Amino acid sequence: MELTYGSYLRIPELLSLQTPQSSGPDGAEHDEMLFIVIHQVYELWFRQQIHETEELRRRLDADDLDGAEDTLGRMLTILKTMVAQIDVLETMTPVSFLSFRSFLANSSGFQSAQFREWEFMLGHKRPGPLRNYPEGSDERTALERRLAEPSIWNRLVHALARAGVEAPDAALAAPIDAATESCPAFQPALVRMYRDDARLRGLCELFVDLDEGVQEWRYRHVKMVERTIGFKRGTGGSPGVPYLRETLFRPLFPDLWEIRTEL
Repeated sequence: MELTYGSYLRIPELLSLQTPQSSGPDGAEHDEMLFIVIHQVYELWFRQQIHETEELRRRLDADDLDGAEDTLGRMLTILKTMVAQIDVLETMTPVSFLSFRSFLANSSGFQSAQFREWEFMLGHKRPGPLRNYPEGSDERTALERRLAEPSIWNRLVHALARAGVEAPDAALAAPIDAATESCPAFQPALVRMYRDDARLRGLCELFVDLDEGVQEWRYRHVKMVERTIGFKRGTGGSPGVPYLRETLFRPLFPDLWEIRTEL
């Protein structure tokens, strides 16, 4: 069978995946299709970000800093697209969302295993999200694997050490299965690196850009949810806006932020 655009991308299968749950006199509520498409596209971007983060880790481990910068540049561009998609979702009014919200039952964005997986890879690790998935499920297995492997920050610290930055044991041997914490003992070396090594400084600034981009996405997501449902509980009984607000301004790479006052 000849390979075509449609068969290569599996377009028929792809277009069969949008299945609205709402019903009314004229069929499904109009805006539910937009809601489904946007969230399916987000899941595809999460998959790509996981793919790129694995490549970033490989390049850091190989001391391919040019390649690491290229990969970070792509991740940042994808993040901009992810943020821009919220503009599309915000064309849906609170009234139109409420017209089909009850049909979502217990489904919730809090259940996105891929986003949690990407968070773990970036260093925002905690055991709590594992409780959302049954033991032995593919989602839980993936999260357990990411929880037990070094984060991208850990890979960067080791790459910097191999490049001559004096990284103390507290930074090199930080707990792998816990969220990234600041390491005051490492910060003087980072300050010296920032002042003396433009090459490594540029790489670290891309990590700051990545951190800022994720925070921007979180902020836009919080405000989108707030303008849509206010302070109601989220779908599936999720905490909604109060929980989402707690995630704001929590840096992924705290050392790179804390050294700013010393530069």
